[in-house]
Amino acid sequence: MRRKIPSTQSLICFEAAARHESYTRAAQELSLTQSAVSRQITALETFLGMPLFRRTRHGVALTPAGLDYARHIARQLDTMERDTLDAMARQGAGGSLQLAAVPTFATRWLIPRLPAFAQLHPDITIHIETRTRPFLFNDTTFDAALYAGLPSQTASWAGTQATELMREDVVPVCSPGLLKGGKALRPEELAEMPLLQQSTRPDGWRQWFDAQGVDAPRARSGPRYELFSMLAIAAAHRLGVALIPRMLVESELACGDLVVACDRPLRGERGYYLVTPDTQVERSAMSHFREWLMAEAGGRRADQAD
Repeated sequence: MRRKIPSTQSLICFEAAARHESYTRAAQELSLTQSAVSRQITALETFLGMPLFRRTRHGVALTPAGLDYARHIARQLDTMERDTLDAMARQGAGGSLQLAAVPTFATRWLIPRLPAFAQLHPDITIHIETRTRPFLFNDTTFDAALYAGLPSQTASWAGTQATELMREDVVPVCSPGLLKGGKALRPEELAEMPLLQQSTRPDGWRQWFDAQGVDAPRARSGPRYELFSMLAIAAAHRLGVALIPRMLVESELACGDLVVACDRPLRGERGYYLVTPDTQVERSAMSHFREWLMAEAGGRRADQAD
């Protein structure tokens, strides 16, 4: 069956004209004449059966329908360009994966381990963008997501299957300069320290102190930061004590920028998951990545057990 798709040239001309809201500037960018761009857009409007631009005193402006269409077309053209560049680079071998990932997990845990994956599978390219909330895979180009959340949240993510990689253990960390004599603090002493808050987990400190059986009236007080990476930097600069999954500050603990303020980790309810569309056929690149990721996560769990 023939697809109902306009010519690529007309879409390229439309995307450039929509971005500039100018036929003239689109023509300059594409090394075409203004009349050539105009003809392509007229042909596209005829194909769609609706106007994409309206004339103004200063040139052209997108119609509401044109604005909506331009947003979708720009994304699709970007995807086509990326896939074409990948195919040219691979020359028929391997594949590529487009991953959505929560930012700190991607930068602190996944990316430092990717060289090992590249050694095993040099013909597979990994692309990563950040996403913090569930989304519809059909509306994106993502092959999978690395997501942090509760089991109930992944279970309610429609049209997906989730594989648990690991649970997170949170531990209080701070700059060595905040510990008198370098000695770790007791939980009741920690309750008197400045407590750095993670804005998406307002009850994190409250849960930790409850697990220690300590009354901490200031458990919800303190400066708030959106990302764990921000918390780690704030803690390293002596702004207070942060409650962070140990695996996300391994490098800071190793080099001494951070130390464990009270070695009483709390096993959190949240975990890290590999989420994929619920389809019957999985690409070989995805299968290789899943196998490697599970092995890396399994090795971390073994280290924790030791």
